[in-house]
Amino acid sequence: MEELRKELLRGILSRYQGKRGELVPLLQDVQRNFGYLPPKVMGVIARFLNITEGDAYSVASFYSQFRLEPLGRRRVTVCRGTACHIRGAPKLLKEAEKVLDLREGETSGDLEYTLETVACIGCCALAPCIRVNVAVHGEMTPEKVRELLRAPSGGHNAK
Repeated sequence: MEELRKELLRGILSRYQGKRGELVPLLQDVQRNFGYLPPKVMGVIARFLNITEGDAYSVASFYSQFRLEPLGRRRVTVCRGTACHIRGAPKLLKEAEKVLDLREGETSGDLEYTLETVACIGCCALAPCIRVNVAVHGEMTPEKVRELLRAPSGGHNAK
């Protein structure tokens, strides 16, 4: 781990007493600061709490809130809610997979994009929707997805 990351981790650990019951809040704190749970950090956490790495990974993999892989700088989220599904979300997902050359749940090797789905974005009146980071794009079509993801600030396979 580079020195900056080590220093950040030391600061986080200093707020805890090293008790097993602190595992979930500690994992949350680390993820909030690192963006995910890096393997080397998981080892440090296990030693700090005097548990096995297996125990730490068991908890981290049980809860869907934890990520063991880094996310891309741009998180492309396709809504799978009922309104979006009825209005064509499956086609939007296929188009996003094609443009980004990713499957649902994958992150590009350059860590630029993560493609994911969510049960509902909460913008049913604008269905079907896609969110890129925090910006929601409604009334999407496969053509609009292609345009959005191939824009200068957009797609992985931008031409």
